[in-house]
Amino acid sequence: MKRNMPVMKTISAVAIVIAMSARLLVGGPMTQRDREDLVSHLQMTEGWLGDEVSTLSPAQLSFRMAPEKWTIAEVVEHLVIADPTYWQLFQEGMKRPPKRPQKQATDADVLWYGVNRTQHQKTEPIKDPKGRAIDIRQALDSFRKLHSMMLDYARTTDQDLRGHAVQDWGVDAYQCLLEISTHTQRHILQIREIKADPKFPKG
Repeated sequence: MKRNMPVMKTISAVAIVIAMSARLLVGGPMTQRDREDLVSHLQMTEGWLGDEVSTLSPAQLSFRMAPEKWTIAEVVEHLVIADPTYWQLFQEGMKRPPKRPQKQATDADVLWYGVNRTQHQKTEPIKDPKGRAIDIRQALDSFRKLHSMMLDYARTTDQDLRGHAVQDWGVDAYQCLLEISTHTQRHILQIREIKADPKFPKG
């Protein structure tokens, strides 16, 4: 049964993308449907990352497809480094007076970012984990701690996320939280690409 989990996760991801991209929301306070969708996506990516990496061996975690590529451990560490900066970006957006982004992405754009691996962006040096000593359990614990904080916020907040802009990303605050989760999804797919390499260790 466990061997079918990645397939089930993929099906769940596609279902969420289809359901959410059908509504290109453009304004107003966070609705109950917005809340349910955001919570579902955050739950999905938190559980999916753990499923993909928690049982891997040290050899699998440190496997590198090519000299310039990240290992799975480094992918997880990147999330640990990047997510707090994205969470801070969201909080800064919420502290500013309500304002719409100047050029706003749609919800579908944000969701597509999580599944489209055809375009790759170079990571800022400060968020590049390559060469670091990584304790995967500690990294997962750090990831889950912040992810759980964002989940609690998404479940309970009464703030107007749609009315606040995160101009650096060209999104509203709701989409910013969603993009943090789709960023995780994007890197989970990267992990699966590493695991699919013919030279990936068997155990």
